[in-house]
Amino acid sequence: MTTPAIAVLKKAFPQALLTYVIDEPYRELVEGNPSLDKIIILPYPLSKASFIRYIKTIRKQRYDVNIDFHGGPRASYITLFSRARLKIGYSIKYKHFLYDIKIPRVTKEGPLHSVENHLNLVKALGISIRSPAPPLFMPEARMEEKQKIQEFISENKLESKKIVVFHIGAGNEFRDWGFYNILNLMKLLSKNKDVKIVMVGAGEDLKRADEIRKKCMLPPISLVAKLNLRELREIILYSSLFIGPDSGPMHIAATTQTPVIAYFGPTIPEHFSPWKAKAFILEKAYNCRPCKQKNCIYGDFRCLRSITPEEVYDACTKFI
Repeated sequence: MTTPAIAVLKKAFPQALLTYVIDEPYRELVEGNPSLDKIIILPYPLSKASFIRYIKTIRKQRYDVNIDFHGGPRASYITLFSRARLKIGYSIKYKHFLYDIKIPRVTKEGPLHSVENHLNLVKALGISIRSPAPPLFMPEARMEEKQKIQEFISENKLESKKIVVFHIGAGNEFRDWGFYNILNLMKLLSKNKDVKIVMVGAGEDLKRADEIRKKCMLPPISLVAKLNLRELREIILYSSLFIGPDSGPMHIAATTQTPVIAYFGPTIPEHFSPWKAKAFILEKAYNCRPCKQKNCIYGDFRCLRSITPEEVYDACTKFI
């Protein structure tokens, strides 16, 4: 969600050298971004000794500006020791002293979308955005990655089907819609003979994928733990619909023209909705939202799990 800010920054300063620092697991999100001139990839996990070496590399460049989009511990250390002439970041408790220019994440007018917050950081350089803010951007899949998805579609005879990509995982238990909610929605979707469900997720979702396939009369196809991030985007490109919680895959889906069905619980769309995407969002009005996702006061994650499979299915029918 930093990519609109990056695009604005490059447009404002086309001659500037823009360097992006990112952790190894997420390099596929920015490699090939035309607004970036250089990418520094931090290995994961990263030892203290290696981190110090990367800090030294950054210091040698003597950057004019360091923009901290993240605000986390490692990003804060990079900012502190970068030797940049100007440091810009969020007004965060106990960290605001790190920055020369501090931007609040919360305004009196109400919640700001994460993309708008990132844009406010680059606006601190005197940049004005007169036209609508850019969409999210993710580089295209490589040739071999495109071929892998084409072969998958061909082998499973999906050319004439309406592919529904279903993200069955979540970042944590607070954002997990629940096994039976997911299973029952798949059963509803499977009644449409033109629809074929493709499950996606990470390694920790493999057990869930196996259980779903066992309990479905028409088992969905599983690509769980079989795709990198560019390949995930590629299969979404060929799909009629993406379904999932507020998550990384949902935001990857927002970089395509594929419609998105998203259900929100502990987080709120005002902060994290699919940016500029064709999306339908489901949520329930609970006063405890948004929460810090450390403790559910009800103990049953009802803000998310009270959204029924029937409600999500009704939303899906608008697109399939």
